[in-house]
Amino acid sequence: MQGFWRALAIFVTGGVLGAGLGTALGFFLFPFAFPPPPAAEQLIGSDRSALVATGTFIHANPSDPVHWGRGKVSVYEKTVFLEPDFEVGPGPKYHVYLVPKAGIRTNADMSDVMFVDLGRLRAFKGSQRYPIPAGVNLKNYPSVIVWCEQFSVLISPADLKTAN
Repeated sequence: MQGFWRALAIFVTGGVLGAGLGTALGFFLFPFAFPPPPAAEQLIGSDRSALVATGTFIHANPSDPVHWGRGKVSVYEKTVFLEPDFEVGPGPKYHVYLVPKAGIRTNADMSDVMFVDLGRLRAFKGSQRYPIPAGVNLKNYPSVIVWCEQFSVLISPADLKTAN
């Protein structure tokens, strides 16, 4: 009888651990297995105000194969526009931030930084536009970053260069 209870305990423990591991793997692998289609937004007339700055997203930590980004970003007076070549590695709850600090390369660089959240990333690839809230002085924001809110992880930064 003691062998039965031991076998039952092992079976239940294995089931609970297997279900938990399967769920965790599902959360991490789902975006890779079923990525959303690329975005293909265009700048509309009101967004095509004067070009203020441009930048390029980089892979901030090359030793991290999961959190990366590439492509160009253009900042207009009223809009941040991720260009058609924009791409990041998939993950949960990514947001686009305007950051008042240049040279963001690690998660620690974001501690105690007051950023402007432009909204949730709509696709991992392709052009996207994000309106800039009224009253934001773009001269005070030399970086655009993609940040994972769920895990507080830097995905990809872009330092901005003032347009001529």
